[in-house]
Amino acid sequence: MKSFNHGAGAEMNSVTKRSQAPVSRSRSVERLVAGTPTSDGAGVRLTRVLTQPLQHRLDPFLMLDAFRSDDPDDYIAGFPDHPHRGFETVTYMIAGRLRHRDSAGHEGLLENGGVQWMTAGRGVIHSEMPEQEDGVEVKVIAGESAGVRGAVTRDATAPLYLDLHLPAGTVLGQRLESELNAFLYVYRGCATVAGTEVPERTMAILGNTQGDGVLIEAGEAPVRALLVAGRPLNEPIVQYGPFVMNREEEIYAAVSDYREGRLA
Repeated sequence: MKSFNHGAGAEMNSVTKRSQAPVSRSRSVERLVAGTPTSDGAGVRLTRVLTQPLQHRLDPFLMLDAFRSDDPDDYIAGFPDHPHRGFETVTYMIAGRLRHRDSAGHEGLLENGGVQWMTAGRGVIHSEMPEQEDGVEVKVIAGESAGVRGAVTRDATAPLYLDLHLPAGTVLGQRLESELNAFLYVYRGCATVAGTEVPERTMAILGNTQGDGVLIEAGEAPVRALLVAGRPLNEPIVQYGPFVMNREEEIYAAVSDYREGRLA
């Protein structure tokens, strides 16, 4: 799962409206995670927020990479051809342009607000290459919010993926079933959840033991954040780079298939 935001002044607008929260008691913040600066692809500089030690706690989610830069040198080399097997990848382009191609013959351009939700299955090789170019608003990518359904549904994991835009002084409430693991990633501003401040570029892991949802507050400045939740699969997780399987022998098979050209 990747979130991108690059390009000076490239931001999405929202409509001024106050949200009526349908939540009686908010989940609290269990832990704040700032992430680790790293690089991937052909040297793209990013922050890895959800890493392997958190995979079981935030099951079914495996990884969250956040990227934001106004310097083309940080991202222009992109993510040339690379393999995936055994999991789904979600790329959400908050602002910017990204060209996608894969070995199955698919190609598309992600622009502001665009989403690529790719199921690798047995395996696929794809590339992602950058191209140059006030009120509560919720963009529903997966799941449901305020009666609006996103384009993506999965029975097993029931994913929720919301892009939240809160003007200063507003509150948004989102109901969450108790069985769902959930986190909030603030990519602009500073939000407050159950009395805990969540700074910019920080992930808040939301507790599972209380509340019928989450209340997210914006203080004196606007807030933009991603709210992500899903039902855990409770399966073994074995990850080796771009391959995620249940057993080590499946990883060996995936690496062998990639080396021998059977993913293309």
